[in-house]
Amino acid sequence: MGTIVKTTVVTVFLCLLFPIVFSTSNDGLFRIGLKKRKFDRNNLLAAQLDSKEGEALRGSFRKYLHGNLQESKDIDIVALKNYMDAQYFGEIGIGTPPQNFTVIFDTGSSNLWVPSSKCYFSVILIPQIVIDVLKDWICIACYFHSRYKSSHSSTYNANGKPADIKYGTGQISGFFSEDYVTVGDLVVKNQEFIEATSEPSLTFLLAKFDGILGLGFQEISVGNAVPVWYNMVNQGLVKEPVFSFWLSRNSEDNLGGELVFGGMDPKHFKGNHTYVPVTRKGYWQFDMGDFLIGNETTGFCAGGCSAIADSGTSLLAGPTGIITQINHAIGASGVVSQECKAVVSEYGEKILDMLLAKDEPKKICSQIGLCLFDGTQGVSMGIESIVNENAGKASGSLHDAMCSTCEMAVIWMQNQLKQNQTEDHIIDYVNELCDRLPSPMGESSIDCKSLSSMPSVSFTIAGKLFELRPEQYVMKVGEGDGAQCISGFTALDVPPPRGPLWILGDVFMGQFHTVFDYGNMQIGFAEAA
Repeated sequence: MGTIVKTTVVTVFLCLLFPIVFSTSNDGLFRIGLKKRKFDRNNLLAAQLDSKEGEALRGSFRKYLHGNLQESKDIDIVALKNYMDAQYFGEIGIGTPPQNFTVIFDTGSSNLWVPSSKCYFSVILIPQIVIDVLKDWICIACYFHSRYKSSHSSTYNANGKPADIKYGTGQISGFFSEDYVTVGDLVVKNQEFIEATSEPSLTFLLAKFDGILGLGFQEISVGNAVPVWYNMVNQGLVKEPVFSFWLSRNSEDNLGGELVFGGMDPKHFKGNHTYVPVTRKGYWQFDMGDFLIGNETTGFCAGGCSAIADSGTSLLAGPTGIITQINHAIGASGVVSQECKAVVSEYGEKILDMLLAKDEPKKICSQIGLCLFDGTQGVSMGIESIVNENAGKASGSLHDAMCSTCEMAVIWMQNQLKQNQTEDHIIDYVNELCDRLPSPMGESSIDCKSLSSMPSVSFTIAGKLFELRPEQYVMKVGEGDGAQCISGFTALDVPPPRGPLWILGDVFMGQFHTVFDYGNMQIGFAEAA
């Protein structure tokens, strides 16, 4: 879930805490002001510098996906999260009197953690590209952030249970403690949280936040800790078991947005919300319909996809096949095509013949020997398998890559056949798509001057289209002649039965006010005001 860092390292440690607005009113709502920082080149570079660590985790994730998905726990998306591109932060207090921390309010995870005063030096291996800047190892991530001091709190209760959370480009470890947690005007008593004693990651060294406050379900909480939001409800602190996000996309606005506990603020949205039920507790997950580029279907979600509303992710993450079609439509630069073109060259005509013969599309790749299953279970590893397998690795990894590419090619060709395109045109088109496969880190560069000619894209949720215009899904990095435009889409492939899966981050939530209705187990979207 990919990204960019600053030209100097010194400046990223400044302004870690922001003046945050807290308010309550007669309507019974509790508002947490959010501070937004611009998406900049530094954040993307930091994620790239941490790519070796992240790739090790993603490699483990690929192996994990080959196991029994039905018996596995819901830990996969948290393990893939990358907070280096996070833009929205708020402030909380822990202890009595409150010790302040800047946190990401993250609907895609469920634990609260902050650095501990017991944090020790964590060794981080820095890539050569930053050794010239830092001159040595960096091992002091938590020392550049606020740290919780249990001895300074009169409401602290010891716990001591060990804890460990791994993310896509970082990890934290420590132990559980209990204390009062202040969120705006709300005081949550005896909240279990993690004191992070080790943050061995460049991501957390450079991060603008101190910790994470998860707003997901207890089903994905490490240590089965009761989330802060559950305790707000259980302790009767909110009028309704509902919270909502309004994220400002206006770069000139001093207030980055508001997180409202206990309901929603009518000033934050226009019209009525479209609600969709939560289909799987853990993440705020729901069923999504077709995804359109312009007015044309991409085919990948025509039969339905799952989606997660995730405030802790800036980008929009979706199946590689769709992201590739988006890259093609908007002219984004792709970097990997070898396996893709090999499949098209060797099997393209055969796939077309089988489609014309009305063979079952989902079974074609197994019938020609590129996939191990019949398509109903799926082994598609997507771009993670395609781009990251080096020469000399086990043949099984290459087989996964070829299978992934074949599955994408089948859907691409199927869509072209529905448009009555010729076989030559279809082969040429699929080869063009191969050139648009996303990069390993997910980011895709776009010519800023071409925004006006790019198509809109639409998500189908509860039968309604939610449209994003080019200026809404493209992020501008930098200013003036040196500005760069980055696609707001990144690739993430999760096979059935859990996927295909979309993660709708701040790019989407910034345009559509989002309501998380815990009482009715549903999520609502309306045009943001």
